[in-house]
Amino acid sequence: MIKFLDLQKINLQHQAEIEAQLLKVFRSGWYLLGGENTQFEASLCSYTGAKHAIGVGNGLDALRLILRGYIELGHMKPGDEIIVPANTFIASVLAITDVGLTPVLVDPSAETYNLDPAAIEQHITAKTKGVMCVHLYGRVCWDPGLARLAAKHGLKIIEDNAQAIGAEYQGSKTGNLGDAAGFSFYPGKNLGALGDGGAVTTNDSDLARTVRTLANYGSREKYINLHRGLNSRLDEIQAATLGVKLRHLDAENEMRRNVAREYSTRIHNPALIVPGTPADSHEHVWHLYVVRTERREHLQEHFKRSGVQTLVHYPIPPHRQEAYKRTAYGRGSLDFTEKLAATCLSLPIGPFMDAGSVSTVIDAANAYSGHE
Repeated sequence: MIKFLDLQKINLQHQAEIEAQLLKVFRSGWYLLGGENTQFEASLCSYTGAKHAIGVGNGLDALRLILRGYIELGHMKPGDEIIVPANTFIASVLAITDVGLTPVLVDPSAETYNLDPAAIEQHITAKTKGVMCVHLYGRVCWDPGLARLAAKHGLKIIEDNAQAIGAEYQGSKTGNLGDAAGFSFYPGKNLGALGDGGAVTTNDSDLARTVRTLANYGSREKYINLHRGLNSRLDEIQAATLGVKLRHLDAENEMRRNVAREYSTRIHNPALIVPGTPADSHEHVWHLYVVRTERREHLQEHFKRSGVQTLVHYPIPPHRQEAYKRTAYGRGSLDFTEKLAATCLSLPIGPFMDAGSVSTVIDAANAYSGHE
């Protein structure tokens, strides 16, 4: 069986480097808020071009800490609205509602599966205070018009960069396009830890200071709490691991691009809709390669019989989840989002996929008949 993502194989490529770092941390006797975290934050700043990076516990915390930070700084207040794509993973929406803000769910572009910057303005109201750009599946969600729109209406742009670390727009990396960005280092991400982890990047020094304080129980000085904070810190083991893997990220993203290029060039089955490819290949790091078909379960069973593991991202959109379906934003119709949820299937993609495995996936895709 060709695994959807072989994490063991990916991590073993860096075994010697990672094990040396883990041993170093173990012997140091210092496991939180130490030198490895400081070094990784500096490396992430250097990589993204952002002025500040704060390691936190996970990607959801990264987003909610950004929003909490804006509330503490007076840029937002409970009840204000944040525009967000309706087809995102639920964490994007959870971060908004968790801090008392209101998500405004918007159908994505049929071409990119990301927010369409041209369609955002019609959703702006007097309560709108931000736009959450989700770089879904690894593709940059950006447009110069988005920045102009934000400036016109006084909006903050928050990047959900959980899936697109390393992607670029005209030479600038995701994580340094908007006002602030949240990262996830969940093991399956392009830059994955050996457990949970996340980060916030920003060029706003006030926000960075506030996020760092909020993530440490609301404290800058021990036992003195400025805010009602939380405990969300990137531990030294994860920071050390991520520091190693960050050095190899660009090369591994290029491997993903090569697999995606093979899929898009060689899959020619009309029963499958393959994803669009940006003209500038650097705008996509292919965290996921998502095809669409009207008979998704039938196609998934076909791949299984062919020895190929596939996954569905995501079968139930946030507004149809039990958590939100009785809310005001859970009652509307988001036709294209729901169509995506019913037709999307993610094919195996990752660094170190060999040519034989790639060909097996392509052959299985082209052999699918679309009927019993």
